[in-house]
Amino acid sequence: MIELKHRRLDLPPYRGEIADGYVSPEFLAVLRNPRKILESRGAEILLEGRNRVVAATVELGSGRTTDLAIKEFRARGINKLKSLFGKSKAEKAWRGAAALTNAGIGTPVPIAFLEKRKSGFVEESYFLSERIRGAPEIRGLFRKLAEEDLRPLLAALAAALFRSHEKGILHRDLSDGNILVKRVGDSFEFFFLDTNRVRRRRRIGGLGRAKSLIRLGVPVGLRLFFLESYSSTGGRRLRKSSVFWYKWNKAAFAGWIRLKKALRLRTIARKLKIQ
Repeated sequence: MIELKHRRLDLPPYRGEIADGYVSPEFLAVLRNPRKILESRGAEILLEGRNRVVAATVELGSGRTTDLAIKEFRARGINKLKSLFGKSKAEKAWRGAAALTNAGIGTPVPIAFLEKRKSGFVEESYFLSERIRGAPEIRGLFRKLAEEDLRPLLAALAAALFRSHEKGILHRDLSDGNILVKRVGDSFEFFFLDTNRVRRRRRIGGLGRAKSLIRLGVPVGLRLFFLESYSSTGGRRLRKSSVFWYKWNKAAFAGWIRLKKALRLRTIARKLKIQ
């Protein structure tokens, strides 16, 4: 097991935590104004939506620099209200990334998280991690690879997810856009993103495991192969109940997505500033 060594971070009006390897006067000076990272020269916007993700190169001191990704969680509506009673999304992302790192599961190396509160409510929060280059989202590969090339990728992904579940790691937003993949010789290396929805469990049951896989856009004709690869990783036969539970939840999830798009629920929520 790997342990992410870190310490508390107090940079009024921000507080948070930072990995030991990134503690330097120069980098701490940068963190005093995280918005400057988002707006720095050469910064690249990777995602602009409900939250914002920007890649930038920053100074660490002694001539060292690092390429990082900084995610700004925009606190509004129900999420802002929830922050009064619990952790910010940035802190959840930090703890989820630490859980993956400590379990030896691929994720961008967590650097720090920062949050600013007012009257108990989160006003600003940021999660910083190392940027991974040369690792595309798996969704693009699902769409463009031929079946004979997709099968080894799916088998490797199934094995990685099985090992993750065996270690009690449950990613509750395991979608195609949240997995980066890098080809290393004849094998694959996976990196899991959006770690604010990663949870540790003492044990993850079979039905819970099957349900956690439904957001993945595995092509229809290869779904049974994917489930069989997952099950065979643990030396088990695939149960019919697991297949039924997966298919039922997959259909329900797809139906919910279609309904949200038809009713434009996300657009309405944004206009009302409740999401």
